[in-house]
Amino acid sequence: MSAPRSGRDAMKLVIFDVDGTLVDSQHFIVEAQTRAFAAHGLPAPSRAEMLSIVGLSLVQAFEHLVPDGPAASLAQAYRDAWSVMRLDPDYADEMYPGAVEAVNALAQRDDLLLGIATGKSLRGVHHLFDERGWHGRFATVQTSDGHPSKPHPAMVLKALAETGMSPADALMIGDTSYDMAMGRAAGVRTLGVTWGYHTRDQLMASGAERLVESYEDLMAVLASGQCWD
Repeated sequence: MSAPRSGRDAMKLVIFDVDGTLVDSQHFIVEAQTRAFAAHGLPAPSRAEMLSIVGLSLVQAFEHLVPDGPAASLAQAYRDAWSVMRLDPDYADEMYPGAVEAVNALAQRDDLLLGIATGKSLRGVHHLFDERGWHGRFATVQTSDGHPSKPHPAMVLKALAETGMSPADALMIGDTSYDMAMGRAAGVRTLGVTWGYHTRDQLMASGAERLVESYEDLMAVLASGQCWD
């Protein structure tokens, strides 16, 4: 199935962030961080602070939250908590309204490819794919395991290299300033979603070229064949 495309703004590669964009993982993230801090006898930051670092790789996230703290050890405690929590159905990945339908519909189009660029681990991404039957949906999957943390452009640049796309052919979709800055640094187009963890002002200040309020809006943008009017 192919949707009409026209003009220089038509996208061939659509790269999604995960947490805050596809998955509403705030309760999981806050609980895992809380357990990590408790394991070190440290007070947990506020919920807002814990969500503000979503998108960064784990060590860098904890460096941001506790500049003089044991970031690497906290990151490992977070991973340990995640390993336990992922077996608990109360912490199953909760998708944002329309996310599953959007990915499944876009994956059927023969005029574009889908990608992932996330601060989540590859293990976490594969867990999501297992839950949703998404193995094979994405042509390129870039995670925090093998790249510098966002907003470094490495993940997007690798996605471009793996798919043979030029920056002009690609779009980065995310909910944080880190996603927008990463996309801009890689030279791709940037689209911010307003349902995630950073504000509209933060998204625009970091380089979002356009904002959407829902997956219905996002799909309308992509279906039009051009990302900007």
